This record gives sequence, structure tokens and C-alpha cells, in this order.
Amino acid sequence: MQLEFDPADMLDPAGVGAVGDDGRPSPPERLSPSGAATFEQCPRRWRFRYVDRLPDPPGEDALVGTFAHRVLEHLMQRHPGRRTKDDARRIARESWPEMSGSDDYRDLELDDEQALDFRWKAWRAIEGLWELEDPSGVDVQATEQQLSVTLDGVPFRGVVDRVESEPDGLVISDYKSGRAPTPRYAPSRLQQVLLYAAAVAAETGEQPVRAQLLYLGQKIVATAVTPVELEGTVEQLKSTWGAIGDACHADDFSAQPGPLCGYCPYVERCPEGQAENRRRSEMRAAEEESLLKLAG
Repeated sequence: MQLEFDPADMLDPAGVGAVGDDGRPSPPERLSPSGAATFEQCPRRWRFRYVDRLPDPPGEDALVGTFAHRVLEHLMQRHPGRRTKDDARRIARESWPEMSGSDDYRDLELDDEQALDFRWKAWRAIEGLWELEDPSGVDVQATEQQLSVTLDGVPFRGVVDRVESEPDGLVISDYKSGRAPTPRYAPSRLQQVLLYAAAVAAETGEQPVRAQLLYLGQKIVATAVTPVELEGTVEQLKSTWGAIGDACHADDFSAQPGPLCGYCPYVERCPEGQAENRRRSEMRAAEEESLLKLAG
């Protein structure tokens, strides 16, 4: 599992920290949702990614999502009457050379069959928008809107997939190509779009009325945007920002071993992560041996 691609991290180098003259790392100039989520997941991984600037190459699923996002961005910039599946296909064909020629795509080293499967996955994600809504009926105000604001003392930046207008106010929408969460995990997934809602309110003076995640081909996960929701979300961001500052000051980025160690690109640099992967591998082997004994 990977954190989903966050275009805010590609805007400029301000999203990464640095090492000062005293050898201690410095916090980034601005904090993105993915930067905050990475630190909350594992401070050690945050250090590798945002201070040491080690590569964190997107996997196939992340690139599928990136391509689908790109196509839908261009689609929703068109006149409502030109937001059809045929238009989406044309945009996908026009956009494909840029994706297939990228270093990230070439690094996947897909054979012809795998490359075809990649394109089908991307198209199914794109087509999945029509299972959630009629794109021609969306009153789009902005796509890929870049935000750079201060939220309760935290320098924040982000890129909103879509801002739209409905009769009762603005709606913040974010496309997702991964698996939709169960109700138990939906609130944590909504933190990103609630941060976007807070940033839009800070920048424009208009508080959105709803924030939603469009899980393409699956379902919409939405929440009302209320002062209470925004206060809690910004408070969490502020807490994470403070913890990043403390970790940089002490140059102490502890590992948080868990199931995600198996997907971490930096696990070979992390003794705790390696130990966690060995422990889980041994547990699986013991469980399989027990099942074989029962079956015998």
C-alpha cells in the first residue's frame, strides 16, 4: 500500500525539509496533506522522504490513479456538453504518450500484456466517474486549484481536484482510484478534503458546505463541512506540524513498525521495519504450518 499521489508535493521544493549548519533537519516551508499523513504513519519514513529526499517511486496503482486524475481534470475543464465518455477516450489517447514516456512508467518495466492491463485499469477508473455522477451536470468552479495558506499558524499547501458550486454553496471533491474505505475508516480518509475546505475558506472567505471523495466506480464518501469539523481537522494538522518541529529539533524520527512496513520503499534502511517484516513472515509461516497439520 502506498500513500496516494499528492500533486502538492510536486509544486516546488518547499515541501521538503533541509539539514542546517548544525546538522539538524529543518521542517519544510509548507505542509501538504500527504506530508502530514506520512509523518503520522511513520516519522522515520517522513525523514527519508522529506529530509533525506530519497526517491519514493509510485507503484503501478498510484500511476493508474495519476493518469485517471489527469484525464478527468481535462474533461471537467470542458463545456458540460463535451464531458462524455467519447471525449474522455480522446483525452486519454492524447495524454497517453506523456504517461508512457515518463520515467516512473518506464521504471515499472511492463511487458506488452501488462501495459495493456495498465491502460484498462486506468480506463475503468476514468469510466467509473459516470457510475457516481453525470459530469455534464456539475457546475465546475476550478480544477487542480493550488492553495497556499496559513491554517491556525500552519503553513499549508494543497491541490484540490475540483471545486464545484451547488445551490447551497461550494463543494470540494477529490478523485480516488483506490479501494473505498469501510465506514470505520471513512472519517480518517475525509481529513484531506476537509483540509482543502479549510484552505478554500481561508483563501476565498467562503466556507464550502460539503467535502467528498469520489471513489471511481464504487461510491461517494462525503461529509458536511461545519465549523466543528474544520476546527478538529485543523487542530490535528497543527498537532502534526508541532510534532514535526519537535522531531527536527531533536533529530529523532522514530519508526512505527506495522503492516505497512511491507510496502515501504525505505525498509532496507530501517532495522525496525526489517524486523517487523521478518516477524510477520514467521507468523504467516507458523499459521500455514498449523493449517497443514489440521488438514492432515
